[in-house]
Amino acid sequence: MTAQPRTLLQPTGAKAPSSPADVDADPVETAEWREAFVALLQAQGPERGRWLLDELARLASTHRIGWQPELATPYANTVPVDRQPPFPGDLAIEERLGSLMRWNALAMVVRANQAYGELGGHIASYASAADLFETGFHHFFQGRTRTHGGDLVFFQPHSAPGVYARAFLEGRLGEDDLAHYRQEITAPLHGAKGLSSYPHPWLMPDFWQFPTGSMGIGPISAIYHARFMRYLTHRGLLDCEGRKVWGFFGDGEMDEPESMSALTLAAREKLDNLVWVVNCNLQRLDGPVRGNGRIIDELEKLFAGAGWNVIKLVWGSDWDGLFARDTDGALLRAFAETVDGQMQTFAAKDGRFNRDHFFGQNEALQRLAQGMTDEQIDRLKRGGHDLVKIHAAYAAAAAHRGRPTVVLAHTKKGYGMGTAGQGRMTTHSQKKLDEADLIGFRNRFNLPLSDEQATSLAFYKPAEDSPEMRYLRERRAALGGALPQRRTDCDTLPVPPLDSYARFATEAAGKEMSTTMAFVRLLGNLLKDGALGPRIVPIVADEARTFGMANLFKQVGIYSSVGQRYAPEDIGSVLSYREAIDGQILEEGISEAGAIASWTAAATSYSVHGLAMLPFYIYYSMFGFQRVGDAIWAAADQRARGFLLGATSGRTTLGGEGLQHQDGSSHLVAATIPNCRAWDPAFAGEMAVIVDAGMREMLVEQRDVFHYITLMNENYAQPDVPASAHEDLLRGGWRYDGWQRPEGAPTATQRVTLLGSGAILTEVVKAAQALALEGIEATVFSITSWSELSREGLACETRLLTSEAPVVTVAPFITRLLDASEGPVVAATDYVRAVPESIRAYVPEGRRYLTLGTDGFGRSDTRAALRDFFGVDAVAIAKAARRALTQQTLA
Repeated sequence: MTAQPRTLLQPTGAKAPSSPADVDADPVETAEWREAFVALLQAQGPERGRWLLDELARLASTHRIGWQPELATPYANTVPVDRQPPFPGDLAIEERLGSLMRWNALAMVVRANQAYGELGGHIASYASAADLFETGFHHFFQGRTRTHGGDLVFFQPHSAPGVYARAFLEGRLGEDDLAHYRQEITAPLHGAKGLSSYPHPWLMPDFWQFPTGSMGIGPISAIYHARFMRYLTHRGLLDCEGRKVWGFFGDGEMDEPESMSALTLAAREKLDNLVWVVNCNLQRLDGPVRGNGRIIDELEKLFAGAGWNVIKLVWGSDWDGLFARDTDGALLRAFAETVDGQMQTFAAKDGRFNRDHFFGQNEALQRLAQGMTDEQIDRLKRGGHDLVKIHAAYAAAAAHRGRPTVVLAHTKKGYGMGTAGQGRMTTHSQKKLDEADLIGFRNRFNLPLSDEQATSLAFYKPAEDSPEMRYLRERRAALGGALPQRRTDCDTLPVPPLDSYARFATEAAGKEMSTTMAFVRLLGNLLKDGALGPRIVPIVADEARTFGMANLFKQVGIYSSVGQRYAPEDIGSVLSYREAIDGQILEEGISEAGAIASWTAAATSYSVHGLAMLPFYIYYSMFGFQRVGDAIWAAADQRARGFLLGATSGRTTLGGEGLQHQDGSSHLVAATIPNCRAWDPAFAGEMAVIVDAGMREMLVEQRDVFHYITLMNENYAQPDVPASAHEDLLRGGWRYDGWQRPEGAPTATQRVTLLGSGAILTEVVKAAQALALEGIEATVFSITSWSELSREGLACETRLLTSEAPVVTVAPFITRLLDASEGPVVAATDYVRAVPESIRAYVPEGRRYLTLGTDGFGRSDTRAALRDFFGVDAVAIAKAARRALTQQTLA
């Protein structure tokens, strides 16, 4: 056999010339050191070996020789053959079941695209992950039972068809459901369930638990869910011991910053209830992940450096004999010099190619391949496709204590798809296969299908009494039932009367305070409630003191899994920092991504754990929807229940901070999320009424909504909010007559209507007072939610447009509210004009409507200067009212 040129594996420049440090100056001495170390291991065991290596590393550091251990280990399995536990299942049956699920998943996607070429779908990702999933389903994923709270499983999103294929065999989905994959609107018309493209709890509320379709959101969410389970246990609310969080992610997904941003937190918190399986099929959407490097080596260094336990699952059982015969290390040397781009080529080619281009590199490798047929070489499995090896890796991961574990599983993208897709650059987008490809797939996995069944993409399900179906049911029954499964059986949580915790706000009697300070006081009062208080989860991203929450440090403490091991510098202060193992506040450091992940874990506790929790996450409003809007959208998909508090909100209330901190758009973004109710209250009493109603909506009525409330840091006199106004303000706006008309104002000759929200309502009041001195009577409305008014108006219009039968015409609420006023309407906010523009369609006919907002970038200056600059101060509002009146007169 002729060895192939090295350039096939190693392009010019891929490896630098050896340096003097790479040359062994004294091979004899080196051999003596090696022999001595091996003898020590044989005599005293691995613990003594580890201790000695640690001691040598400390000695090297003391002498500053500039060396530290290499974090990457050889390109081989972490769990050696002699430490593999016996495989506890029926290997043959599990392989047959895996093949059937592969087929049904493939058939589902290909059928959809043959009928409707625009639907899309993915085959190759599940083809690479199928065995990783199925080993978990058969042996590790625990369902929720009376005695076990259940494991949490985050599924790689592009592999959703495989999860549907399993649910089909389990009887949870039927053939019609699979036949309507990605047809969520059409399916119900045919009596079928719509199967969403990726895991979406909003669309499949009884099936998917966690939305993972946005790359990177699943990994960080898995970490914070695992940490939240520890939080529940340490606070004595729910025993989560013995439960695992399993996360299945792609190696390409690890490029997302969210995927890596919390790795050190998981290690620091010693989250040994967390297991990640990174499906290293070496391919992203368009090509290789690290074509010129080795992603498994890179990830091993990343995770090991972050403090994780790393288990490499690289080669299948067929390689064991090769490694045993390879006494000179030729295989490991070859792997060390084979980059992923070439490894992908090996995956795409057949056994003959691999014999020539891998084993043909040198005589040592050629000898290893002697006696093997081309077909045997082609069938050499990577570790992520070998059930025995996967089980060994998972068992080691599940048993590990003290650190989170990542399993780096080497697979082939499009495994088993042959020339149609295995290892191809185009694999991710492969959605159609011709007849020869389908027959080849059938043959590759020994599927019990005729040629006609294979080419017609018939779904296959064994008889109910077959060994495969009995085994499938028995394994899941032993582990607590089918997964994934989303449940919402959760007890209601009583909410105390509004007056018991918020009378200071609803009956403020002109006391000056900011709505932020009012919220903090309200929150402190709620935390004292015996029933509700323990279920509240206050969350901040390192801004508690900024928002005046430091008094809560002593009241409820900051959660720390190890308590407090130091005496804080401010220990004598009434606001001193206090950490505790049963602390209630989640102080997430400077990480909005981490804080929103914690909020999501708490806000979905009712469905994930059957325990209702109430999270309040308070943050700079600019760093909410704008920075982590994708995570908020994913929380909405997961049907979160809780409060997001956008503090220091608006573009003109945070004077000196400038462009990057001033929020003028969060209400616009919040309005796009269907189950987010967004509020911009001007008064403390309004805020209190909204919080009270929101708690009852989420905890008592158990509606799948969450609330976004903007808060200001500006102190001004807070009026009473009468009970008679509560109903209207909860619909989005109410008539505010509590402002004082100036003495000596002339009799009104003209009338105008002024709308305002949040911080700008005080400017609206000043404008109304100025206009009154000119003989212009202003009716003032406090708008608590532009988006709620807009949604209700749209709902009214939709009813009229879609109803076939005559309906009683009921005008939108904002229309009826404004009908009680006269004159042109001027609306002003601290947000972009698109926010007040959202209700234009529902302003009564014939009324001029002018909007004022803060479009553009923010600036650093005083509040007065900023409001003048953006044209939302009292002077600008009054000017707009005069202009509108003039235009009305001319008309």
